[in-house]
Amino acid sequence: MPKKIPPLSAAKVRAAKASSKQQTLFDGDGLFLLIPPAKFGPDGRALAASKLWRFKYSFEGKARLISFGAFPEVSLDDARARRSEARRMLEQGIDPGAERKLRKVALAREQARLATTFGMVAMDWFTVAESEWTHGHARTVRSRLERDILPLLGDTLISEVSTRDVLEVLRLVEARQAFETAHRIKTIIGQVFTFALISDIPGVNGNPAAGLGKVLKQPRKKSMAAILDPVELGRLLRDIDGYAGSHVVRSALKLAPMLFVRPGELRNAKWADVDLDGQVWLLPVEDMKLTLKEKALRKGQVHTVPLARQAVEVLRALYPFSSSSAYVFPGRAASRVMSENTVNQALRTMGWDSATVSGHGFRATARTMLHETLGFSPDAIEAQLGHRVPDRLGTAYNRTQHLDERTRFMQSWADYLDGLK
Repeated sequence: MPKKIPPLSAAKVRAAKASSKQQTLFDGDGLFLLIPPAKFGPDGRALAASKLWRFKYSFEGKARLISFGAFPEVSLDDARARRSEARRMLEQGIDPGAERKLRKVALAREQARLATTFGMVAMDWFTVAESEWTHGHARTVRSRLERDILPLLGDTLISEVSTRDVLEVLRLVEARQAFETAHRIKTIIGQVFTFALISDIPGVNGNPAAGLGKVLKQPRKKSMAAILDPVELGRLLRDIDGYAGSHVVRSALKLAPMLFVRPGELRNAKWADVDLDGQVWLLPVEDMKLTLKEKALRKGQVHTVPLARQAVEVLRALYPFSSSSAYVFPGRAASRVMSENTVNQALRTMGWDSATVSGHGFRATARTMLHETLGFSPDAIEAQLGHRVPDRLGTAYNRTQHLDERTRFMQSWADYLDGLK
């Protein structure tokens, strides 16, 4: 019968000293004190000995070992209390070593949450939110974060960001007269705090950006420059006919007022989507200015742009100049589209300033004159502009809605423009 080892005493634990060999002092029931071999300093003197509490146990048929800390920080009584707690876990079928690791991970996570900065949450929010945005909008939001928001708030604990802190950010943006941007940045900060609240970030109890729109300077409402006077529009159309630049750019200038699609949609037009014989351009929704969510909902659909006789003539004349490219309006390299500033720059070259006309402004020109001068229905015009037009059953896009009327007014509009010239 094995000899029973007496439990340790506090005096024996205090008196234990390191020697040339490792020592193990058993207290019983799996608890023991481990004393590593003595270490000596440069002067030959023995260094203070480490006395380490260890607990050996068996779980699911395998021997396990965990540490309870070092003496004297952990006394004999403390070590025994930890042994008793471990034994209770074992009786409940819980591995005390694994449980302690889980607690450490949970504690580390909680400490990390308590140390969460505004910048950390902002980038987490951005990563989630950008999946619903176009690439261009995502670039804009990231630029505003990096330029205007994170330099002041990025390193601040999100739980400590105050309304005064947010207002300081917004006032700096206002100082450069970017009043509309200040309002947009306020919205971004508010969305970050909404994300923090939903994510249950400790210490975040509200949105310090809320209500600040009332104390910000209001931006001047500015619409895209557009010509609404028929005489002035006729003069512009004659100038376009006489434009001395490249044939590709002149063609784009001719089609911009005639088709009144968004400038980006015109620039990115592809020959594969244009049916000259059928007199139609089937613009894929992927190439339109829509949110990623809208594009996903309308995947595989097209926006129909009926081509008037005059538009077909312009495109047939352009084809020999750009048919080597997939794009109707290629840039200097056939593999790339025309620059986004090309049409507006051509207008400036002809002497038309930005306060009078812009590529995007042709949409407002067409919207107004098609309804007020030519008498076509607003719903058909909005549908042709690519705006959301509810049908009788709800708010979904109806890609064929008003198509007959749209086909008629696209020809009437081209004829009207010819008349103005």
